[in-house]
Amino acid sequence: MKPLSIGKAWEETTAFVKREGSLLFPVAFLFMALPVVIFQQIVPPELLAEVMKAQSAGAAAAVPQLPASFWIGFLVTMVIGLIGALTLYALALRPGISVGEAMRLGLQRIPVLMTAGLLVAAGTMIAIIALTLVVALFSVLGGSRSVTALVMAALFGTMMFVAARLLLLNAVAIDRPIGAVDAIRQSWRLTQGQFGRLFAFLAIVIILGVVTQAAVQSIFGVLGALIGGAEIAVLAAGLATAALSAIIQVYFLVMTARIYRQLEAAA
Repeated sequence: MKPLSIGKAWEETTAFVKREGSLLFPVAFLFMALPVVIFQQIVPPELLAEVMKAQSAGAAAAVPQLPASFWIGFLVTMVIGLIGALTLYALALRPGISVGEAMRLGLQRIPVLMTAGLLVAAGTMIAIIALTLVVALFSVLGGSRSVTALVMAALFGTMMFVAARLLLLNAVAIDRPIGAVDAIRQSWRLTQGQFGRLFAFLAIVIILGVVTQAAVQSIFGVLGALIGGAEIAVLAAGLATAALSAIIQVYFLVMTARIYRQLEAAA
């Protein structure tokens, strides 16, 4: 099997984005950035603050009782973002098609991807529950903290392994008229023997995203506060962060498409 070249995929990505950016970025901003900002503005700030506080503390039980409107807004935002992501995949995998054609293709494949996502989520939850029970058992039996830490590390490693091996799931589902199970199987097959490179790619994207978004949020939050107070600060930080996230998503999705084409050709 020919080894995956991340460098080649990056070169192809930058060339494609430079050539087709006038199509890619508007789709990303409209479907990925704008809905998130609107959702953040609709949801009461104190509710978002409580949710973020509970998530950062890792205490699911501390999450406040959320109204149905929150979940409806969250679901709508997620679906719109998924449509945007699939549209970008279609544009990246089938150069020359229109945005309308790419969007229709993405909408057609949503049921397949949602089914695949549920199957993967179910398997992941089973693994999490099993490892959680192991940790609880060791705690009851007086197990050492090192054992618990080892089990948690194994859980994290398993999740990253699955994420890397299923990195091409969306690309496969968009490019091939197959069902959910076959899409999972094909993604797993294409990434065989490529875990190290794909893991490094994912790690770089995650670190870059966290660092740059934190910096942008801080800078634009301060500027917004100086211009118009706390409300403008929140809006400015939200807009800047969402815009940056959309830009990162464009490069990430296009590069994933190029990685898919590279591994598909070598299969």
